[in-house]
Amino acid sequence: MVEDRPTDVVTSRVASFTFRRFRVAVVGGDAPAEATSDGSELTIGTAEGNQLVLSDPTVSRHHCAIRVSPRGFQLVDLGSTNGTWLAGFRIDSAYLKPATTFRVGSMSVRFDWLDEEIREELSADDRFGDALGGSPAMRRIFAMAAKVAAADITVLLEGETGTGKGLLADLIHRQSPRAKGPFVVVDCGAIPPTLIESELFGHEKGAFTGAHVARVGAFEAAQGGTVFLDEIGELPLDLQTKLLRALEERTIKRVGSTKPVRLDVRVIAATNRDLREAVNAGRFRADVYYRLAVVRMRLPPLRDRREDIPLLVNHYYRIFTGDDAAVAPASLVTPLAAQGWPGNVRELRSAVERAVLMADPVWSEPEPEEPSPSSQPAFDDRLSFREAKERAVAAWERRYLTELVERNAGNLSRAARAARMDRAHLRELLRRCGDRDSRE
Repeated sequence: MVEDRPTDVVTSRVASFTFRRFRVAVVGGDAPAEATSDGSELTIGTAEGNQLVLSDPTVSRHHCAIRVSPRGFQLVDLGSTNGTWLAGFRIDSAYLKPATTFRVGSMSVRFDWLDEEIREELSADDRFGDALGGSPAMRRIFAMAAKVAAADITVLLEGETGTGKGLLADLIHRQSPRAKGPFVVVDCGAIPPTLIESELFGHEKGAFTGAHVARVGAFEAAQGGTVFLDEIGELPLDLQTKLLRALEERTIKRVGSTKPVRLDVRVIAATNRDLREAVNAGRFRADVYYRLAVVRMRLPPLRDRREDIPLLVNHYYRIFTGDDAAVAPASLVTPLAAQGWPGNVRELRSAVERAVLMADPVWSEPEPEEPSPSSQPAFDDRLSFREAKERAVAAWERRYLTELVERNAGNLSRAARAARMDRAHLRELLRRCGDRDSRE
């Protein structure tokens, strides 16, 4: 029997990711219903794909989800029509305690922990091909990716921009039985709507104005390999019907042709949004979503796996210095580890590249000198090492930003150029430090 440990919601072990099983039950509504978690996410809605399926018309098809995270059990609204409510407030997300009741539509649902645990396998390695991460969240992804690569099934990769969805798709292909076949990438968000059908399925000569020769589309070009549909949530509704045929029947028709072409391809799709919200809003077909989400893998943002930042910084530092044995200086690692990285791994890589290739003085290794006692934070034995480090980094950041703005006469654009950073990012740093007087 598992003890009641409120601070031990999620634990990481050498070989497994362990968390409590939980139950949700309708306690106020027309029809009693309940569901018990069998993984790290449980969804609630009227669609059949949910774990807790409700029939109340005030509940959306994909209404909300409860996700296990290192911080606890997170209740997330999935863009529902009538909202998810907790303690009288409509919420986008909130963390749940045991015996908490929340409302979906007009129905009340109770959340409870169970005296059971679920264990998910973690990879023993801190890398999967070129993807790096020693955190439990990433080692869990690596363990899943290794299994998925060996199975010829459709995969949906979810995660914020810059989390590495494209890299993971490529690695799954390279470690699959289709590795010798082509890996064809289609960015559904970058192709004009008038051209995307031709890009996906090809066209015959004369099919439309400008079609002077026949052209093979991405699906045909990927025969024997993998087609990667990036930003799949941007695909127009009328083309989703044709994509459904390709997913279900494994056939396509070129634009201007009535002849079906048989496909031998694996499909991996990626999105930076939750497609269930798009289904609720009528922007994405539910049947296409279910065909794509045979296996769903959600890549965590960098802010939720901060312990991986030093590993990544050192990796990129070696790449950009050309020295496989190089170790990034603390003057680079410490400030980078303290930032939020809304652009995730992609933004972090760019920051390290700037620091190395541009010899950015902000991150340069300082000349050895005796520090002034007045410039150092006073030692406080009530603080943990982590708290003391965060306080020191925050003080350094405040001093640097103050000097930066003063040297540029308060001009934010000029200061951003001098610091070689994005102006919006500089504005956010200044806001956090309490400086609101800078000029554009």
